[in-house]
Amino acid sequence: MPVIIPQELPARAVLESENVFVMTEARAGHQDIRPLRIAILNLMPTKINTETQLLRLLGSTPLQVDITLLRMGSHDSRNTSPEHLDAFYATVDDVRDQRFDGLVVTGAPVERLPFEDVDYWAELRDLMDWSVDHAFSCLYVCWGAQAALYHHYGVPKHPLDGKIAGVFPHRLVDPRPQVVTGFDEVFTAPHSRYTEVRAEDVEAADGLALLAVSDEAGVYLVASTDGRRVFVTGHPEYDRHTLRAEYQRDAVTEAEPVLPLHYFPDDDPAREPGMSWRSHAYLLYANWLNYAVYQRTPFSLDVLPQSPPATGSTRVPR
Repeated sequence: MPVIIPQELPARAVLESENVFVMTEARAGHQDIRPLRIAILNLMPTKINTETQLLRLLGSTPLQVDITLLRMGSHDSRNTSPEHLDAFYATVDDVRDQRFDGLVVTGAPVERLPFEDVDYWAELRDLMDWSVDHAFSCLYVCWGAQAALYHHYGVPKHPLDGKIAGVFPHRLVDPRPQVVTGFDEVFTAPHSRYTEVRAEDVEAADGLALLAVSDEAGVYLVASTDGRRVFVTGHPEYDRHTLRAEYQRDAVTEAEPVLPLHYFPDDDPAREPGMSWRSHAYLLYANWLNYAVYQRTPFSLDVLPQSPPATGSTRVPR
């Protein structure tokens, strides 16, 4: 089934070339089905690339997904045109009275700042509080995961000695939660960050479960024990060349750019990087949409429950 996006969104042409099923809002309106309503708060500077990456994953399941793109109204984006933002994005104030089956919050290149020093921190805190009774399940990515862990559970982030970048092996700590159904015992995923959350802080917090870690990159996957929030500290949505583009950017802006580990063949940045994390990325997003959203969200979003019904409970078919 399709992901529903505006006809003119730049991601459409890329997704259609990859045989990802996309549908216009007008066509979707003629179908007798309630799609999952998913909001994406896109905090990445390369918003158009990130749109494509996330929509590719959200459009990979049999579920029909209706997308609303969100941005911070208190922050002026320097890397995306005002015309694009005005055409395709809403602010939290624009959707404050709406409810969503799911919310995705991306990373942002602000992790070396204290949370309180980020210019849109107050607005992001407002959105995270709003999501409690306006979005049934939330998926937080990279800095977005750090921000939500800090805001909701008091889990701090810690500076690293240097940037962690590359594609790292991870192992499951707990294979029982449904969001990791079908995962291999060891799987790979990209990271690109200067800070970390630590396993001991996650394990000391009430209401959190540590699901996957990397010996090199640390904590990777955390979930709330009620299944309503999932936190991913890496970037499974990244394309084959995203880490290369970041390395090339850092080569211009940083005195000693960090070469992504386990990414370029023979650590040679002149060679074409491989891609070993794609199946894991699709499975993670499919599991979140299926088990954390579709099978648990109420048919009517007028009143979202404060605590989700148990998986497998009776629900109205769509």
